[in-house]
Amino acid sequence: MRLHWLSFLLLLISHISPATGTEETTGDETPLVLLPPYRLQPEDVAVIVNDRDPLSRRIARHYREKRNIPLRNLIHIHIDPDRATIPPTEFRKLRREILALTPDRVQAYVLTWVKPFRVGCMSITTAMAAGFDRSWCSATQCATTRLSPYYNSDALRPWDRYELRPAMSIAARNFRQAKALIDRGVASDGTWPDGTAYLVDTSDRARNVRAALYGRIIKAFSPFLRLKHIARDYIEDRDDVLFYFTGLKSVPKLETLRFLPGAVADHLTSAGGVLTGGKQMSVLRWLEAGATGSYGTVVEPCNLPQKFPNPGVLIGWYLRGETLLEAYWKSVAMPGEGIFVGEPLAAPWSGYRVQRKGTGLLVRTHALRPGLYRLLVADTPVGPFEETPGLLQITPGETRFRLPDLGRAVYRLERVQ
Repeated sequence: MRLHWLSFLLLLISHISPATGTEETTGDETPLVLLPPYRLQPEDVAVIVNDRDPLSRRIARHYREKRNIPLRNLIHIHIDPDRATIPPTEFRKLRREILALTPDRVQAYVLTWVKPFRVGCMSITTAMAAGFDRSWCSATQCATTRLSPYYNSDALRPWDRYELRPAMSIAARNFRQAKALIDRGVASDGTWPDGTAYLVDTSDRARNVRAALYGRIIKAFSPFLRLKHIARDYIEDRDDVLFYFTGLKSVPKLETLRFLPGAVADHLTSAGGVLTGGKQMSVLRWLEAGATGSYGTVVEPCNLPQKFPNPGVLIGWYLRGETLLEAYWKSVAMPGEGIFVGEPLAAPWSGYRVQRKGTGLLVRTHALRPGLYRLLVADTPVGPFEETPGLLQITPGETRFRLPDLGRAVYRLERVQ
């Protein structure tokens, strides 16, 4: 399957290379295929737990166990769980302590609470990722803000490249909801789900600004993803929701929808990121309805599209096998006022499929960037590996290729250029 990359590049303005990959599912009689790194792994994230919040402690414990996150990557803090906002001065001291406790390998943070969700004029996820700085906030009403260097980037290790650790909050009102969210994310990994992306074109003119992108998104992704452009304020009675992007103050009929594991949903509005006590629909409603990730702003952003997820960018990186955290963060050009919530390591398009076809092996994966690869083979995953003659070329958008069946147990691809 090949993607219409010219359309996609026009949509995203700047160049995107498909991410690279490792892992995953094979049958008992098929070989193991090792691919280059292409997404965050459990050892790349640190889980921050608020010891003053019993729910935070339970979420952190369950998440670490389900994702096999190293114990050394658990960071304990003590903050008031009843406050919605942390003053910037207090937060700067807290973040210095967190940085000192963060292992060097860590590239991203996982937060485990609902409150606090804001630091001054910033969301807590961006403040945790980049530090509090007023340049991430509107200087005047409806102004633009600082741009994220991670936006639409091919970076695999954002801390190493940008000194930015993108953060996402596993936010839930109770442990039952948090556990269900985490378990959905874990269950989504490598499933390559057969669902639908709903691009909803509402009558709310101020909040419907992303609809201008929908035509190009459909043109770019329709070869391999089912998309529906809905000219209506909401959808209902659908059982295949994989993406749901809309612009509305409050979205009805969520209880009639079935979200697939790994699903992403958000509504462009002023205060969706006000997780509790707001006058508009909180993004927590998406998670409670069954979505695995969402996004909303914690202060008035006005309807600048750059302050909200670009659906095309998000879909593009997610379909390359990257995690929810990576794809969502890469889709927001100005994330200073927006909070990311969900199960960070969900990766529905991760992994590969392999089967024997005649004298060769047919490998399918979304996770190889274009370029030349050498093939090495071995009888065990630890080697020793032997290099085979020739090089494999992967072209843009290619998701399937053949390897020679050399009768070995392990095949490893290494990118040459």
